[in-house]
Amino acid sequence: MINICVIIPCYRVRNQILEVISSIPSLINKIYVIDDYCPEGSGAFLSNKNTDNRVEIIFHKKNTGVGGAVKNGYQKAFKDGFDIAIKIDGDGQMDPALIPKFILPLIHNKADYTKGNRFFKLKNLKAMPKVRLFGNSGLSFITKLSTGHWNIMDPTNGYTAIRLDLLDYIDLDSIDNRYFFETDLLYQLGLIRARVVDIPMVAVYEDENSSLSIKKVLFEFSWKHFKLVFRRIGINYFLRDFNIGSIFLIVGVIFTLITIISGVPLWVHNADLSLETPVGTVIKYLLFSLIGLGGITGWIMYDIFSQPNNAITDLLENFELERK
Repeated sequence: MINICVIIPCYRVRNQILEVISSIPSLINKIYVIDDYCPEGSGAFLSNKNTDNRVEIIFHKKNTGVGGAVKNGYQKAFKDGFDIAIKIDGDGQMDPALIPKFILPLIHNKADYTKGNRFFKLKNLKAMPKVRLFGNSGLSFITKLSTGHWNIMDPTNGYTAIRLDLLDYIDLDSIDNRYFFETDLLYQLGLIRARVVDIPMVAVYEDENSSLSIKKVLFEFSWKHFKLVFRRIGINYFLRDFNIGSIFLIVGVIFTLITIISGVPLWVHNADLSLETPVGTVIKYLLFSLIGLGGITGWIMYDIFSQPNNAITDLLENFELERK
């Protein structure tokens, strides 16, 4: 029998938390509620009002951010012997009725980690603010490059499920404690070639006031993604493995740098002096630039087509789900 738990980080969700817990299906064995030093006292409120014996409340003495709360929940669930942990928010924006869809790919060894995708059904995108729609599309592409998960969309979606045996293989302590948590975790999962699968879900934005600003995404997140790209390449293509993708990348970078460092300054210099660059020189650097572009494109294609098709290891061979 698979032991499944739900982790709910709580911060300013006093008015919604009871309804969220009451809608969690009976196939869930445990509900960890993390009061992340909530100013509304969500945890204390729940202690007095809760009647669900599956609930265990964990109080933080200081605010750690959503990532810190979820990591604490993962560690507690792993220590208590749970196999799968689903993370949902306590604000009622995530429908607990979708939980079976999130856990079935993990049980059937089709995925190691599942996450929500609000972009799957086009008709549901009408409810999404246009600025967020555009920003999330751009962020999704950058995340594909920095994490290696080319088959996912909506990377900051916090509705997730993970096989807890993966905690033995990822560096949980190094994962960001705040808004970059989901991306950092995807990066760690990419390093061990864990399979990530998107689960279609409906976007809900009725009274939501997101504190994830465009400025934060463009500046702070961009730098973090930039660092992840180089870390991932160094680890997966030169430290842990050396493959045809590594060769494509080396060739692409070398010839691109030759073109930029040598060819472009020569062209600018001749243009300033009104000199005509020899045809042979133009052809040479054009060839170098094409080789560079081809090498980098070859690496990207190799990276895309090397996605894992199955989970890392079997979770349990025999299972039985009790449906509500």
